[in-house]
Amino acid sequence: MLTEDTRGPEQFGPAPSLPALKVAPIHGVLPYAGSRNPLTRSDSVKRVSMTIATPMTDWKPQVYHFDGESEYAVALDVLRSPDVFGLEVQLAPIQYFCRRKRKLRNHHFDLRVTFNDGYRRAIYVKNARSLARRSTIDEIEDIFAAATGVIADECIVVNADDYTRAYRDNLRRIWDMMQAVDAEADAVVEAAARNGSYCYLSDLIALCDIEDWRAYRAALRLIGRGILRTDLHGVCAYTSLVELAA
Repeated sequence: MLTEDTRGPEQFGPAPSLPALKVAPIHGVLPYAGSRNPLTRSDSVKRVSMTIATPMTDWKPQVYHFDGESEYAVALDVLRSPDVFGLEVQLAPIQYFCRRKRKLRNHHFDLRVTFNDGYRRAIYVKNARSLARRSTIDEIEDIFAAATGVIADECIVVNADDYTRAYRDNLRRIWDMMQAVDAEADAVVEAAARNGSYCYLSDLIALCDIEDWRAYRAALRLIGRGILRTDLHGVCAYTSLVELAA
């Protein structure tokens, strides 16, 4: 017979810690290669998983997991560059001496980018509030001292707060459009951008002798490649101001 459970919330105790989620093998896709799986449950952070193909993976899609939306956005921002050879996430831990604790500790870098010339850049992502703390500044100095020249040629800090929601959404749209190749549309829009007169994206699209939707997608790709410029902290739409950047 069922009976009513009259225990209060405090009597149930803390929720059990659950293991990180695992992505099952996907046909034709390389598995996740990070040394740490960040897909743990969280009430405050949105984990992100996606597939990415780069020259490092021989253009085969590979599963990538990101600690949160900021790390994901930084990756998309980096991948816009044609100079990028490959991306790695959740690197193997590097040991460093923590001056505050007076002991050795481990750190997993969020991202490491390898460029076509072999140059490697490790990226440390934190929000502005954390970066302002003296303890975080000291920790970064200790980590970078141990990592520079060992796992990367250069280590940099990225402020996660620079990646506003609109910026993240625009990067995602740009990334999606860059996966849809349309060289003819790109050439038409770039020629119109270099030779025509316009202020808004709608004006530029009107100069192109192709369908509006193709011209819009091409414009996003050109923004992604740094040929066109607009304010990525606002929604990138037909009413956006746009100009030639290169």
